[in-house]
Amino acid sequence: MKKQIGNRKRKSAGRNSVSPKRPINRGASKKGNKSAFIANQTLVGTVQGSGRGFAFFIPSDESGDLFIAAKNLNGAMHGDTVEAVKISSRRGNGEAEVVKILKRGFNEVVGVFDGKYVTASERGFGQIKADKHGSVSAEAGDKVVATLIKGSDPLKCRITEVLGKEGDVYADITGIIRANKLYETFPSAVLRETAAMPDEVKPEDVKNRRDFRGDDVVTIDGATSKDFDDAICVLKNKTGYRLYVHIADVAQYVREGSKTDAEAFKRGTSVYFADRVLPMLPEKLSNGICSLNEGVDRLTLSCIMDFDEEGNIVSHEITEGVIRSKARMTYESAEKIIDGDESERIKYAPLVPMLDAAAELARKLNALRMQRGSVEFDIEECEIIMGENGTVKDVRKRSRLFSHKLIEEFMLIANETVAQHFSKRNMPFVYRVHEVPPEEKVENLNAFLETFGLAVPGKPKPEDYAKLIGGLEDPVKGIVNRVALRSMSKAEYKPACLGHFGLAAEYYCHFTSPIRRYPDLAIHRIIKYVLHGGADPDKKFGKFAEEASVQSSEREKVADEAERSVDDLLKARFMTDKVGNEYDAVIDGVTEWGLFAELDNGIEGMIRVENLPGGGYVFDEKKLLVSNGLHRFRIGDRIKIRVESVSFDKIAFSLVEER
Repeated sequence: MKKQIGNRKRKSAGRNSVSPKRPINRGASKKGNKSAFIANQTLVGTVQGSGRGFAFFIPSDESGDLFIAAKNLNGAMHGDTVEAVKISSRRGNGEAEVVKILKRGFNEVVGVFDGKYVTASERGFGQIKADKHGSVSAEAGDKVVATLIKGSDPLKCRITEVLGKEGDVYADITGIIRANKLYETFPSAVLRETAAMPDEVKPEDVKNRRDFRGDDVVTIDGATSKDFDDAICVLKNKTGYRLYVHIADVAQYVREGSKTDAEAFKRGTSVYFADRVLPMLPEKLSNGICSLNEGVDRLTLSCIMDFDEEGNIVSHEITEGVIRSKARMTYESAEKIIDGDESERIKYAPLVPMLDAAAELARKLNALRMQRGSVEFDIEECEIIMGENGTVKDVRKRSRLFSHKLIEEFMLIANETVAQHFSKRNMPFVYRVHEVPPEEKVENLNAFLETFGLAVPGKPKPEDYAKLIGGLEDPVKGIVNRVALRSMSKAEYKPACLGHFGLAAEYYCHFTSPIRRYPDLAIHRIIKYVLHGGADPDKKFGKFAEEASVQSSEREKVADEAERSVDDLLKARFMTDKVGNEYDAVIDGVTEWGLFAELDNGIEGMIRVENLPGGGYVFDEKKLLVSNGLHRFRIGDRIKIRVESVSFDKIAFSLVEER
């Protein structure tokens, strides 16, 4: 599946954005920038515990990690934000002492109780002695939540919740949810507020709105999707095409200052796991009045765009509207229609001309985006298929259809159009920003590319990455793909329009998913205020745009981490009965202590360097390889592995054969 750094829709394959799976030098020792010793120099940073008493100070200015002896922590714990002073230049980059705790990182931990200690899942803590006076009774082997007792030395905790036995999938996933401070239930005040909202659109709700109910509007989503926040309609005319992108008007119901809005802001995003969803909005809204369900009236914010015959946009309009979806289509059914499947085209006969026009336009939009240098990586996603009672039936690569790309192209162009419209009017807004790759990461990428006689400019443009990827053939393409992806910045939300490097777009925002993303809901509120002639939007929304950008970026990171953790757990669970099996794999990470290898279905495991043949390996951080003179292993190499063991979310491989 080709991936783009664009829309992120966790519930289906076609609308995802790329988040680098790991840094380019994952696992490399943090050498930092060896700095001179300056007496009494105060630095701000975070404490990274070892679980063995001592810790490391990670300065926010990235000047290099410093060792902290246990006696110099002065009450600071793993995850705390602190002020520290450098007290010596020994131990690598130097030693530090904590002088002030600015912010506590953790109030509670999730871990496994052994009858005396809680072994925290957060590795920086290690074992924490459980206080005997806890209000909850736990047994050895229980997965628990425990509150840290501040000021205790050594650190102690008090068990507050028993989630179940370690190894129970439901308990383990709930533990990840607790550890990431995600929210499973809605406050009663929010549920009361949403319960009072209407179940259907009333006649008075559609006054002064554009009426699109007679158009051939459809939703196209995954087969298991339940909330539909985007619908499309395409008309072919004498001069080109007209595209309607209709987005659920969530802001009509989730009003500024309401309890529901405050809860959505706190959550920031819906979180998607293989066995459950933690929605941003209550079901009454997400699956009900805000969802663009088939055959019922729904309120929308609509972006109407006109294109010439080549697919260039020539005009646009943003308006409030009302639609009535003609069909809730799946990607599979839309794909069959586009491919000419006779039975499917008969089934959806009235909609076939619209979908044929949509396919034409989508192909032209994609071609234009590729011409301007938008970056696509040939990295396939995998999906986890759940069975009964928490079992994992299968892990496989997700199929990528043209119908996914069709919807993706329409959402991308709508997001660009809306961002450009409001940026040019200097309105306060929340933009989706993907900045130019950092200089250091580009240098690392070029050091790696040197092996193949390749390079990108020191200050690359999107087309430089696009040409790099597009001009290669396997197996080199697969190798370069992975490293180039990890050299890129992480997309985030900002109140300034700074462009989107991966999409080669000067303007970009997230407009198309207000049911599941707060930044989309935030800009809908601004758009509606402007459409209704609101005075001084800067005064009203300037601070709000900044706060929404920061909060949305932070909550997205938390959601991403939790989703990765659950995926790793479930993949490991799938492999528990496959110990001893042999598989083909590709090396997708190299560190000083071993290799990360990925199976064809997307499952990853590690081969420790001491288990590689011959011994005496040296890690080349720039070229991302380990070698002992006789054997050399680098990213992209094909190998054959054996599954040696599975432990919670970690899978250990051994090397069977070099290829």
